[in-house]
Amino acid sequence: MTRDAGPRLDHVITFSGGTLDRADQLRVHPERLAAAWADPRAQIIVLDGLDPLPTDEGLLSAVPVPGDAVLADHALMGLREDGAPVFVSLLMSKPAEPPISPPKVWQIIPLLSLPEAALYGAARSLVDWHARHQFCARCGGATHPIKAGWVRQCDICSAEHFPRTDPVVIMLAEYEGKVLIGRNARFPAGRFSALAGFVEPGETFEEAVRRELWEECGIRTGRVDYLFSQPWPFPSQLMIACMAQALGDELTLDEEEIAEAMWVSKDQVRAALAEEDGAAFIAPSKIAVAHHMLRDWVGE
Repeated sequence: MTRDAGPRLDHVITFSGGTLDRADQLRVHPERLAAAWADPRAQIIVLDGLDPLPTDEGLLSAVPVPGDAVLADHALMGLREDGAPVFVSLLMSKPAEPPISPPKVWQIIPLLSLPEAALYGAARSLVDWHARHQFCARCGGATHPIKAGWVRQCDICSAEHFPRTDPVVIMLAEYEGKVLIGRNARFPAGRFSALAGFVEPGETFEEAVRRELWEECGIRTGRVDYLFSQPWPFPSQLMIACMAQALGDELTLDEEEIAEAMWVSKDQVRAALAEEDGAAFIAPSKIAVAHHMLRDWVGE
């Protein structure tokens, strides 16, 4: 089976497809960073805690830099196509603990353009990381932001800490014209998705796919193909979509992880994606990479 190197150009997944120049060269030059902060076009993204605030134009709400704002309390997200700098405030009183499915976010994200959703996802992950990493993992000392908000440095031992992204494999197993989908106990009745799990230390993506399918559903697999990926800012994962070729279809579920699992045909997937009455399952949200995986599989 031959796969493209990634999603088609018209197949941008929510939270990907950002258009900002991340301007890494500004982060390490204090004078250039200060000039960006003083640029009259500079804006600060406005978040409601960690939630986005959209405008009528499908953009993230942003305001000019207030006169009393302090650069050290903000992160540079990058430069817009016209060169205008974009910042986000790092000031949060405590780490946010978003629910598994924050309903407000799901309502707002479709109102944003894809580039603005990508900007929001990056900003949310970065702000949340700062809130969760106030202290040094090496010595326990307090940390402070440096390099335009993309590093935290310990006040005691000077160790530098960088924003983390946790790799997660999300996969469909294919066998004789059907794919395997599952329902976590946290999901509403009827809603199924691709199986997923964190990549563990010492694993390749392919090994993680095979391990997760075996642990959760008792399925042995052979070939694993990479499809595409999606940044997932809840709080900061990279979803790595894969297709695995199953060696059989007999299921043995880990009931602590998987409430239900089933093999579905392309016609069943098409009916679910079309939200037809009587469909075999409720498809994942269009925001989720699993939705695009199923569309890719049925050739849409």
